[in-house]
Amino acid sequence: MFCYQCEQTQRNGDLAGCATDKGTCGKDATTADLQDLLIYLIEGIAQYATRARTLGIVDNDVDTFIQYGFFTTLTNVNFAATRFVALIRQAAELRDDLKARYQAAAEAQGVIAEEPAGPARFQPAEDMDALLAQAPQAAVNRGHTEIGEDVNGLRMLILYGMKGVCAYSHHARMLGYRDDAIDAGIEELLDYLTQDPRDIEALLARALSAGELNLKVMALLDRANNETFGDQQITAVRVTPIKGKALLVSGHDLHDLRQILEQTAGQGINVYTHGEMLPAHAYPGLKKYPHLVGNYGGAWQDQQREFAEFPGPIVMTSNCIIEPDKRYRQRIFTTGPVGWPGVRHIDNGNFAPVIQAAKAMPGFKTDLIEQTVTVGFGHDTVLGLADQVVDAVKSGAIRHFFVIGGCDGAKPGRNYYTELADNTPDDSVILTMGCAKYRFNKHAHGDIGGIPRLLDMGQCNDAYSAIRVASALAEAFDCGVDQLPLSLMVSWFEQKATAVLLSLLAAGVKGIHLGPSLPAYLTPNLLEVMQERFDLRVNHTAEEDIALALAAG
Repeated sequence: MFCYQCEQTQRNGDLAGCATDKGTCGKDATTADLQDLLIYLIEGIAQYATRARTLGIVDNDVDTFIQYGFFTTLTNVNFAATRFVALIRQAAELRDDLKARYQAAAEAQGVIAEEPAGPARFQPAEDMDALLAQAPQAAVNRGHTEIGEDVNGLRMLILYGMKGVCAYSHHARMLGYRDDAIDAGIEELLDYLTQDPRDIEALLARALSAGELNLKVMALLDRANNETFGDQQITAVRVTPIKGKALLVSGHDLHDLRQILEQTAGQGINVYTHGEMLPAHAYPGLKKYPHLVGNYGGAWQDQQREFAEFPGPIVMTSNCIIEPDKRYRQRIFTTGPVGWPGVRHIDNGNFAPVIQAAKAMPGFKTDLIEQTVTVGFGHDTVLGLADQVVDAVKSGAIRHFFVIGGCDGAKPGRNYYTELADNTPDDSVILTMGCAKYRFNKHAHGDIGGIPRLLDMGQCNDAYSAIRVASALAEAFDCGVDQLPLSLMVSWFEQKATAVLLSLLAAGVKGIHLGPSLPAYLTPNLLEVMQERFDLRVNHTAEEDIALALAAG
């Protein structure tokens, strides 16, 4: 196996990548190789999908599979090898069926059918040993000695960014929202990667086009969330448990959470959110359920301890699962793209087994003293305060804005974000999104003339809200976003964050601090290019970076 898609990547001097029998995330070599094979086959589907579109063939089921399949390969999503074998078989069938329809349409329309190479022609073996023997053909670093690490690194920047794009698009699809132009854009970029691109400038341009595509996807997901559940509202969320039966929902997927809330209504079960699900409490369509009682725990990397202490079943709806501890292995469930060997999977939207487990377990025996955090500062909420914010900036009451958000993780150095938030000056405002906020969202930050200094904008995809707010402020002050007194301190971990980073760069945002360490596929040469083109910055100390931000803005 070889994998270097996330921040957990093993680093040994100049060599970076998980290339042993098991990655840091817990993914074994078999599963890693099967994931590579699935990605390779999906690229083959994309080769025919792009060509079929030119002849009027558009298949929503194919588009959905491409995005779902990519989602399953994100960090901390699916570790079940048997699921990947099934997906590989399905991918080959979909590709071959699409190929046949494309060739038939070409013949009917008097067009010469193209015969793309590479993954379009790859035939997966029948038995597991032979299948795994094919893995080197699909490895993400295949041919890297020939093409060079810089070219391979840029290809991976695009590929991993596309994993994030597909994940966000899948979330929108779950709510019934899709855009054919987005589907076509995903397939076109995947097709591009099969063409052995080697030009650095062309690859950089394609990376930015992936960021532009993700902006459209995040806008679609934002619309899906708001039109389905209502615009976010400022809401105090209880973060201490109450007495009663309990069920915990983690991950990102609001569609799954709604299903669980509907099926547990009137059942005497209190539902808690965890991790990236915290923003669910801000949506009227979800907060209307009285048994959605609060948030339990923090970011994903603490789940083994927190889940062990939770007195009820847990449902993982999307990425962020890590190896279930034996103390709760029998009461954790997966759904959607998530999987872990031996863990029960809900694949039909029927959460009856989870409800049964919740009723059988003791739940919380007593109420704990109430504590809350405040959420609900999506772009509609913040832009509703725009005049007040602009006046505060003009009067000098607000000197600077800090966007401190992204993915949390277990790697040392992430206390930087706590120190950063806690040491921002009293005349500054913090915008946050993603699970990185758990490093500081329970701390007292005060307010500026009634405007809270800490504004929780939502999930990691709600970076879109931050972009909307920054654009509105730039318009109000008749300047570019880069001229605003605003600094972005992005906590990077996995592929959704890669997609968000590319979106920020595509939107013209410069001077981003990315940490606590940089992706392993960004070679020293690529980092130099990124620093020159986009002023991409590495973290120093919180004190130094705050001083630099204030001096610049």
